[in-house]
Amino acid sequence: MTTDHPAVTVGVDFGTLSGRALVVAVEDGRELGTAVHEYTHGVVESALPGSGSRLPPDWALQVPQDWRDVLRFAVPRALAAAGVRPEQVVGIATDFTACTVLPARSDGTPLSEVAGFADRPHAYAKLWKHHAAQPEADDIVRAAQESGQEWLGRYGGRISSEWQYAKALQVLREDPQVYAAAERWIEAADWIVWQLTGEENRNLCTAGYKGIHQDGAYPGADFLALLRPDFADFTAKLEFPLSQLGTPAGKLSAQAAALTGLREGTVVAVGNVDAHVTSAAARALEPGHMLAIMGTSTCHIMNSDVLAEVPGMCGVVRDGVVPGLWGYEAGQSGVGDILAWAVRTSAPHEYAAEARREGVSVHELLTRKAAAQPVGGHGLVALDWHSGNRSVLVDHHLSGLILGLTLDTRPEDIYRALIEATAYGTRMIVETFEASGVAVEQFTAAGGLLKNAFLMQTYADVLGRPINLLASEQGPALGAAIHAAVAAGAYPDIRSASAAMGRIERDAYTPDLERSAAYDRLYAEYRTLHDHFGRGGNDVMHRLRALRT
Repeated sequence: MTTDHPAVTVGVDFGTLSGRALVVAVEDGRELGTAVHEYTHGVVESALPGSGSRLPPDWALQVPQDWRDVLRFAVPRALAAAGVRPEQVVGIATDFTACTVLPARSDGTPLSEVAGFADRPHAYAKLWKHHAAQPEADDIVRAAQESGQEWLGRYGGRISSEWQYAKALQVLREDPQVYAAAERWIEAADWIVWQLTGEENRNLCTAGYKGIHQDGAYPGADFLALLRPDFADFTAKLEFPLSQLGTPAGKLSAQAAALTGLREGTVVAVGNVDAHVTSAAARALEPGHMLAIMGTSTCHIMNSDVLAEVPGMCGVVRDGVVPGLWGYEAGQSGVGDILAWAVRTSAPHEYAAEARREGVSVHELLTRKAAAQPVGGHGLVALDWHSGNRSVLVDHHLSGLILGLTLDTRPEDIYRALIEATAYGTRMIVETFEASGVAVEQFTAAGGLLKNAFLMQTYADVLGRPINLLASEQGPALGAAIHAAVAAGAYPDIRSASAAMGRIERDAYTPDLERSAAYDRLYAEYRTLHDHFGRGGNDVMHRLRALRT
């Protein structure tokens, strides 16, 4: 049965393993209906679909058809769940993990779908967590330092293996034919908008944070030639006029309307990144308000009216989150992934049996057991580098460490130490911003890990500051829907739309002073290990990785 809802927008959030569509009331941000589509291929980490050939370590690919299927299945189901008619939808917007980037033909066809390329790994989309381009990232940094590239400071002095140029250079070095055949090198955030409108569009956000676009330009051909002479023309594969966030990218094509069940001609907003778009959902757009989007990894997003060089940040971009301010990004490569690893590898069968008897997950069982301990009771301190370090070291060839293990160490001890390590990593990022002159005045959290109350309280205790929460489980999709409302003309700008449609619960967690004091001592130990293994005191993690590969 169809109900008489007012105007709505649709936000579509493309995550690591699935995509989610959310229908939102333009008037006040009420969430009316949602649907999720799990990717058929998930993350391609071991072998290409239909192939027995193994992928090397640190690879993470995706199949673009999985993204189209989100439009085909999740959007119609969300509309049905909301009970709204297609004519009530005034706009649609998307967000994506980033840097998730793919080679394509000039008409937008992914190279992996072109005859003769399905069995070539480099023809597929490289997911954000594809870290195999670390040597290329290192080479880019060295060349930038030696040639005095001014843009390097905007990225904290380091370029990540996750970003566009490093991944493209890896393609050129390892499969020059794929590189030559790729007429476009495009973020998935822009490619999916292309699928909706039938017209190519590029957004300012991914270009700035993932594509080294600063002050109106990409790195020049002379610089790229320092890396390889045949890399000098790379920018031509991604150079395209950039669109401001919250503006229309075009109108929904007839083909996309048939795919999604929406009306042809519906406004389609410019693409965006999942973390950055969530700032609007959390009402975290003002200077000094840091938002941590906590899931498999964590992204830290903050706006400021101050331009500063913050060591190890992922980038600072003018208008990168909201027009008129400098948008900063930092992050941790592994958080939820690390806890999942602990459950998968350190919890014995009897823990799984106990969890089944109690009707809870092993995560919940370990959390309860860990929460019963005093601070420091496990005698452990860990480094949260199982997926490398994004900020502030920007080195994805670092690895995890747990110090203090004994024959008495239990799974819940390890689980708690890893929770604490991720909190220490966040504190390191906050302190680095403040030491660089960028004040962090408020801290808000969003994402799937908010369900773990013990984890969130630990973060408040380690940070020694209150934590606000995004009062929605659909942060990126809600943020996308807010941007769709702006693009459709329902609000004059992102700030006003965020104020009307966003959700925030202030001071949901406050620090316990006694626990905070105890964590200060443990954090000092974390910092010592962080600097020793991450800043050249002992390069053993790199040597071990070299042996493995």
